Amino acid sequence: MSDLLDGLDPKPLWHYFLELSKIPRGSKQEAAAAAWVMAQGKALGCQVEQDAVGNVLVRKAATPGKEGRPAVALQCHVDMVCEKNEGTAHDFQRDPIRVRRDGDVLRATGTTLGADNGIGVAAGLAVLASRELSHPALELLVTIDEETGLTGANGLAPGWLKAATLLNLDSEEEGELTIGCAGGMDTLARRPLTQAPPPPGLKALRLKVSGLKGGHSGIDIAAGRGNSIRLLAQVLQAVLARHALWLVGVAGGNKRNAIPREASAVVLCAPEREAALAADVARLSGEWRAALGAFDPNLAITLEPGVAAPVMSEGDARAVLGLLLAGPHGVEAMSPDIAGLVQTSTNMGLVETRDGAVEVNFLTRSSIDASKHALAARIAALAAVAGFEATHSGGYPGWKPEPGSQVVKLVDGVHQERFGKPMAIKAIHAGLECGLIGEKYPRMEMASIGPSMWDVHTPDEHVSIPSVKNFWTLLSAVLARL
Repeated sequence: MSDLLDGLDPKPLWHYFLELSKIPRGSKQEAAAAAWVMAQGKALGCQVEQDAVGNVLVRKAATPGKEGRPAVALQCHVDMVCEKNEGTAHDFQRDPIRVRRDGDVLRATGTTLGADNGIGVAAGLAVLASRELSHPALELLVTIDEETGLTGANGLAPGWLKAATLLNLDSEEEGELTIGCAGGMDTLARRPLTQAPPPPGLKALRLKVSGLKGGHSGIDIAAGRGNSIRLLAQVLQAVLARHALWLVGVAGGNKRNAIPREASAVVLCAPEREAALAADVARLSGEWRAALGAFDPNLAITLEPGVAAPVMSEGDARAVLGLLLAGPHGVEAMSPDIAGLVQTSTNMGLVETRDGAVEVNFLTRSSIDASKHALAARIAALAAVAGFEATHSGGYPGWKPEPGSQVVKLVDGVHQERFGKPMAIKAIHAGLECGLIGEKYPRMEMASIGPSMWDVHTPDEHVSIPSVKNFWTLLSAVLARL
C-alpha cells in the first residue's frame, strides 16, 4: 500500500488511513483497530483513555496562544460495514482491505472500502500528529460499533468529554455542513417453521437475485434502487404455485443498514417442470429489469443448483411471502420543512432461515420520534397478522438542527473564505452519533463535515482524493479559528 501514498495529499492523513485499512474492523470486532488508535495516540505523546464500552479518547494540549480557548472534540467511529461481492475471496476477520487507486478516487477490490469512517479516524490522528496546526485543547473521540447500533455512543459516559464544541467527521459530501440527522429503531420479526423432510424425486434449485446497487439504507433510500428481498418475494409469488414448488428457505441482505443487493431461495422442483420454471424466471428477470430501468440496470434473476433440505409447510411459505411482500420498504414520508429530506423510512434489510425459523429485520428511521415509533409499531402489527413475533431494539434519538449555533456559523464562514462559496447546510436521513452524544452533552454545539464518498455500505464504495484534501484544508482552518 505504500506506493499508493505517492501523489496523495495530505500524506499523514492517507498514511493513517492505509495503515488502518490493514486491520480488520467490522462492527463489534474492532478491538484491534481501537488498540491501534490508542497506540498511535501514545506514540504522539498524547493522553489516551478507553472507557468500559471500548470507545477511545485521545487528548492533546492546546498549541501556544490557544491555551485559554474552550476545548474542541473531533469525533469519528472506527468500525466499518463489511460487504463483499459474491465470489470475492475475502475474510473480514483476517484480511486487510485491498485498496486501489482509480483515477481521482480510492476503491477497494470487491469489498467495502471503509472510508466510512476510516477517513475520519485518519483525519483525527493527522491533526494530533501535526506540529503545524494551530488549535485549542483537543479531544479525539473514536467510538466503536456505530454501524450496527451506535452502541459506542450510547455507552458514552456523561462528563468524560470536556469540550464545548464537537466536530463530527462522518459526513459524506464535500461542501455540505450537516447539522441534524434521523433517529432509528430495529424491528426483528421471527416465525417458527413447521418443516418436513424433502419429498423424494424432486430437484433442489437456488433462485437468486443479484446485480443490484444496494446502498446506504438512509442516504440512498429515496434513490429508487431495487430491494433484492422484495424482488425475490415477487418472483416466488409468481412461480411457487404455478410450478408446484416446495420452499426450503429464503436468505437475503447482509447488513441491516444496507439496502439488500442479493437474495436467494432454495426450492424443490419436479424435474419435468424445471425447463418451464427456468423460462418463467428468465421472463420475470427481464420484466423486473425493465421496471427498475436506470435505477438498477444490472439486475439478474437466475436459477442454479441448490441443496435439498427440509421444506416449509404451505402455510409457512404463504406467511413468509406475505410479510416480505407487504412489509414496508422505502420512503414513508418526506419532511414538510426541509425540501428533499426524507423524514421517515424503513429498510427491509435482512431475511434469514435458520434454527427452524425465518427472521426478517426492518430498520426504521425518522427525524420525528413519534413517527419512528408509530411505523415500528405498524411493522409489528403486520408481522403479527402473518404469524411472526416482533421485537424492537437499538432505538436511538435524532439530532435536532440548530442552524443558528456558533459552530455552524463559524464553519460556514471559514468555508466561504477558503473556497469562495457558502456550504450547503442540511440535515440527513441517516444516523450520526451526534444525536446520542447530544443527549449526554446537551450544551455541546455540534456540526459534521467530511469529504465526498459514494456507494458506502457497498463493494462499490469509493472516496474522492481531491475532496479529502479540501476536507483537510477546511478542518485545519476551522481548528485555527476556534
